[in-house]
Amino acid sequence: MNITIIGSGYVGLTSGACFAEVGHHVMCVDNNAKKIETLLAGDIPIYEPGLEDLVVKNVASGHLQFTTSTEVGVDHGEVVFIAVPTPPQPDGSVDLSYIERVAREIAAVLKPGQYRVVVDKSTVPVKTGEKVTDTISRYAEEGVEFDVVSNPEFLREGCAVDDLMKPDRIVIGANSDSALALMQKLYEPFMAPVLVTDINSAELIKHAANSFLALKISYINAVSEVCEASGADVEKVAEGIGSDKRIGRHFLNAGLGYGGSCFPKDLAAFIAIADQIGVPLNLLKEVQRINARQLDRFLDALREKLWVLKEKKIAVWGLSFKPDTDDVRESVAIKLLERLVEEGAEVSVFDPKGTGKALEFFPEIMENVRVAASPEQATEGVETLIIATEWPEFASADFVKVKENMVTPVIFDGRNLLEPDRMQEQGFEYRGIGRGVDLSAGA
Repeated sequence: MNITIIGSGYVGLTSGACFAEVGHHVMCVDNNAKKIETLLAGDIPIYEPGLEDLVVKNVASGHLQFTTSTEVGVDHGEVVFIAVPTPPQPDGSVDLSYIERVAREIAAVLKPGQYRVVVDKSTVPVKTGEKVTDTISRYAEEGVEFDVVSNPEFLREGCAVDDLMKPDRIVIGANSDSALALMQKLYEPFMAPVLVTDINSAELIKHAANSFLALKISYINAVSEVCEASGADVEKVAEGIGSDKRIGRHFLNAGLGYGGSCFPKDLAAFIAIADQIGVPLNLLKEVQRINARQLDRFLDALREKLWVLKEKKIAVWGLSFKPDTDDVRESVAIKLLERLVEEGAEVSVFDPKGTGKALEFFPEIMENVRVAASPEQATEGVETLIIATEWPEFASADFVKVKENMVTPVIFDGRNLLEPDRMQEQGFEYRGIGRGVDLSAGA
């Protein structure tokens, strides 16, 4: 099939590469000419495992193309995806101006006799499909034929290619048999369960799913506080809870809290949506509060150990909001870094992939820290090491060298990445999240 994806950011580019990989002819559209030039040159503006190989391979085969022209894109694709940003507004609601602009651009180039299915791939509030339909109808030439579909994405950064190629489910919200038939044909190569709904239900599914996952994270973080107060180990508690197949172990990892470009935004949006329609979701407001409290509690524990943070030398491992991505948007690690700098700490940092994006998006913070070339180098002369992102390579760092480098061998593990017994045996004082046992060196 010929398909078009308007928006070549994280969702659009990854989706386009995977659709091309299964044999569709994909044209990605973006109004950023520099980005299109970069992609045509074989360079990928984001880090995502496996994505670069897919893009290079499918550009070479001709299955994946790029353009800055919406008209060329709409003329190419019988299915036209909208995958543009939907950033949050100050009150938590979603800025839909990019969606509205693209809807108008599509309307302006639709031609009579040229049936198109316009698909909302971006995460949007319920009833956005109705607005897109109204907008295209208002601005399009009389006699054009189109349908609007909701097809939310469920990508996890760091494993998005696998999520697209082997999805748990495919949700198609359609109010037209013609549109549904085209969408089912499009997804045939993926061999995944397809859930067919109305458009409004499909739009709600994405916000409800991400909010529930954020709820699980905040729940285990609330439990971690109880564990610290009672001397229990949250990792064992989470294992016991997660062994129940009705609950599952995923997203029951205590830590500094959730971050990234999806959970904080989608949770705030769902709260705003519910408030707007008169059905407040106070439970999700508490999820937000617990998440914010985690960083405060972590800093309180750090101050309790170091007394004051001003002029203390501290190493931070991790800048990205999770491992296997360079995405630092809404990263708790960045928020931690900002707080440390504000209090006058002398901070050195290392991240395997996120440093470049951190320098680009947070220059005022990064200019006040020392960027190290390795995890071990970051610990030279420091009094405390903080693990802020659970990169697997941090667990296999040279801790003999790390201990030699540090003035005082204290580790604050904000992601419970390390094994407490092993750290204690190597002479470290170890503090995790929700691990209320005494793990001081030599105890």
